[in-house]
Amino acid sequence: MKKIGFIGVGIMGKSMVRNLMKAGYELHIYARTKEKAEDVIREGAVFHEKISECVSGCGAVITIVGFPKDVEEVYFDKGNILDSAEPGAYLIDMTTSSPRLAEQIYEEGKKRSFHVLDAPVTGGDKGAREGTLSILVGGDRQDYEACRELFEAMGTNINYEGKAGCGQHCKLANQIMIAGALSGVCEGLAYAREKGLDLDVFFRSVSTGAAGSRQFDTFGPRIIAGDYEPGFFMKHFIKDMKLAVRESEESGLDLCILRRVLDNYEKLEKDGYGENGTQALMKWYQS
Repeated sequence: MKKIGFIGVGIMGKSMVRNLMKAGYELHIYARTKEKAEDVIREGAVFHEKISECVSGCGAVITIVGFPKDVEEVYFDKGNILDSAEPGAYLIDMTTSSPRLAEQIYEEGKKRSFHVLDAPVTGGDKGAREGTLSILVGGDRQDYEACRELFEAMGTNINYEGKAGCGQHCKLANQIMIAGALSGVCEGLAYAREKGLDLDVFFRSVSTGAAGSRQFDTFGPRIIAGDYEPGFFMKHFIKDMKLAVRESEESGLDLCILRRVLDNYEKLEKDGYGENGTQALMKWYQS
């Protein structure tokens, strides 16, 4: 499994490619825009113009693309992964996507003698760069075990969540928690600012107490500095929250905080902030 096909070389994928190469894997990559992958090509990744060429002869194929429609395209379109990968290969979708789509890829992959895992990640751009991602894996346990070494090149907290689709369900629960936590960070900072507090002092004062959180540690300083550059795009978080709302409603759950945060984000996206990072939720409280 030393030859890896990797599809999707964005903010997260590029760092994951680098860490796989550091671990000794031979990386074959595909991206819609070659120019965005020039740096990892110079570092040793082999670029292919077609997905079929990228996955040919690879023991594992990893995908981390934008939206469920992109996942459907790279797996199911004629001449793409399911038509072109080597029988017996491990197909690992690390996109945050639909649990139902994960199940669909698993079922079709099994018919064609593939080992299929859904393995979305959390940890952001920092975790991708440092190889400390949390990796949430659904599929057959024996396939999860077979890919442990591969996952360990990209992450440090690697867990088997259950059958196909369970990795995606775990990631959606994670995103639900982030939505509430990040909105709390923004509301606390908005209140502190409105009452005339020094926000740097405020951050130092409460970040190590009961109000401290990973979201506050990661995004508090960026928000205070007015830095809304994406470590994770707002538009992708909106996609994740929409998936979570749909799944929760189908199960009869009323996640009112999630729906409120999603509404705030969708209005910000309409105002042109979709390419900003998730911390740009703070702009809702500045309008």
